[in-house]
Amino acid sequence: MIRRAIFPASFDPIHAGHIDIARRATAIFDEVVVGVYDRPLKQLLFSIEERLALVRTALDPIEGIRVVRYSGLTVDFARSVDAKTIVRGLRVFSDFELEFRMALANHRLAPEIEVVALMSSEQHMHIASSTVREIASLGGDVRSMVPQHVNAALLARFAELGDDAAGSVDMVSLRD
Repeated sequence: MIRRAIFPASFDPIHAGHIDIARRATAIFDEVVVGVYDRPLKQLLFSIEERLALVRTALDPIEGIRVVRYSGLTVDFARSVDAKTIVRGLRVFSDFELEFRMALANHRLAPEIEVVALMSSEQHMHIASSTVREIASLGGDVRSMVPQHVNAALLARFAELGDDAAGSVDMVSLRD
């Protein structure tokens, strides 16, 4: 029997923390199906096709990973690929509350599917896609947070947006 898990996220964009969680999940599961969610309820910088390409390029060197697009409920996605586990990454304490609520809701919807949370590696705890987008939109250097091809995609997107770059992403506080 193949031990298969899903690792779902919007990956807008994929970063070193995502890659680390995916790599570590392959040590636990025979196959990790990375699900790139196609319609999250947030402002996206990259289209689903762009995000799929960025994720595939980033994860291609890792054996045991398959990258697919999905929509709808995450538990339905897990069922569709015959996965019994959802892998999530935890960076900081504030992540726990959201992940805990999502795990409870998913368990209510699909009690046969378990959630496994992997703690972020220390060197990646500060990285979130929203942080990467914000720093890059303000002209900051994110090369230590993302693969080279993602950095190039970010530079190109923000050059394309020009003066509207900083207004195209949700800001937290890096420019205050």
